[in-house]
Amino acid sequence: MKKEELQKFVESFPTMTSVLSVEKRTDGSIGTIRIEAANQAYIKSMESRDNDGNSVFSQTFVPGTNYERYMEKELNFEKFVYQSAILQRPVHAYIRPERFNFCINEFLMPVDVEDDEKGYSVFTLEIQPEEDLDTSTRLSSEISQNVLKACIKLRGSKDFKKTIDEVIEDVRTICDASTCSVLLTDFKERTCSILTCARKPDMPPLPLDKIFNNGYIYIAESWIETLKGSNCLIIQNEADMDIIRQRNPDWHKTLMEAGVESLVLLPLMHNNEFIGFIWTTNFDTSKALRIKETLELVTFFIASEVASYKLVQRLRFLSNEDLLTGVNNRNAMNNRVLQFVGGEVNYRTISVVFADLNGLKPINDNEGHNAGDALLRSAAEILKETFRDCEIYRAGGDEFVVVAIDIPKDSLEARVQKLRDKSKIKGNVSFAIGFFYDEKAGDIRRAMREADALMYEDKKTNYAHSRG
Repeated sequence: MKKEELQKFVESFPTMTSVLSVEKRTDGSIGTIRIEAANQAYIKSMESRDNDGNSVFSQTFVPGTNYERYMEKELNFEKFVYQSAILQRPVHAYIRPERFNFCINEFLMPVDVEDDEKGYSVFTLEIQPEEDLDTSTRLSSEISQNVLKACIKLRGSKDFKKTIDEVIEDVRTICDASTCSVLLTDFKERTCSILTCARKPDMPPLPLDKIFNNGYIYIAESWIETLKGSNCLIIQNEADMDIIRQRNPDWHKTLMEAGVESLVLLPLMHNNEFIGFIWTTNFDTSKALRIKETLELVTFFIASEVASYKLVQRLRFLSNEDLLTGVNNRNAMNNRVLQFVGGEVNYRTISVVFADLNGLKPINDNEGHNAGDALLRSAAEILKETFRDCEIYRAGGDEFVVVAIDIPKDSLEARVQKLRDKSKIKGNVSFAIGFFYDEKAGDIRRAMREADALMYEDKKTNYAHSRG
């Protein structure tokens, strides 16, 4: 076909159709992509605006111009066009653009055009107002089996953490990747943490909790902008990585430090909110499209289960937290004692500090419960600062319990004495304190009784001094 025949060619299609060209490059990178010709159905659809004022094209169409004149650079789109126009392969993709309320069913077929400098592909698409489940689930038997296997594992699991580890290892194996990881994010609370990471057996261990701590939330947040509304980001080669360097230099730096050469990144979405991300690194790039399709569907199920897991964890946290002070509550303390008694906790020494807040009742009676609540919060903060490496519980109205495991006696004695000294200063938060140290890893219930008794002796002494 001759170039001057392209417009007549696309007009012969009743569906939205254009012809795309890709500049040929000897280094194998993706050259400039141009929209050489388009029929009226295609132009009208791309330039029309939806109810929110969005349109696919930002400029009026001019044949033969770079596609980036009309839309932002999109790595996945470029890969599809390259595979069709340069590698001469048919490509089918089903796209769900984030900022539009429709889905796109895309077909690309190589076209033989007399041009030594470019490769060509006919691009036909269908816009659907709602996701076509028949189309999106029309997959190969291999992909279907992989997705079904993951779904069955997740839905039938009683141990979510163990199962998600297995599923992510399965995904890593399917992708023939070095790693596959799931990061949980909470952009409102500014927190993030690694849920699971599968790695090739020969890879050295990494301190993932130190790498992906809450400080990493800024990198994770930058992925949203890098994705630019896409539900998947694929980095296959140095050219793709260079685009990441330009778009997101901070993230690019961490990728280079980790030795990442290729990557597939997908967001985990629930109720239109980002709840995390899943990614694979250094995968088999020859299977990129198959990996993309598999991950997109597996991610749907993973996101649903992760959302349920986060909800359960949050409810469990709330059921064990004293909402006023932020320390553990009595329910959490009772459950912890049962763990000790049941032999679920390994320890060499056990220490207990009972700290009873002095003066709460007069504050409540004379200044009101808001003042009393403020005093309790201050007391909890002092205990958290003093015993930051211990377990702290609010056992009752004005009573706190500190449990220390395998902490040297002299260190705890110094802290307890410091707390006592500060309590004697007028105007400071005051505690009556009982401290018991058991160097023989005895029964925690005995340690608690002894510390409680010592606290009451301290309280009597303080009361006697105040009356004297």
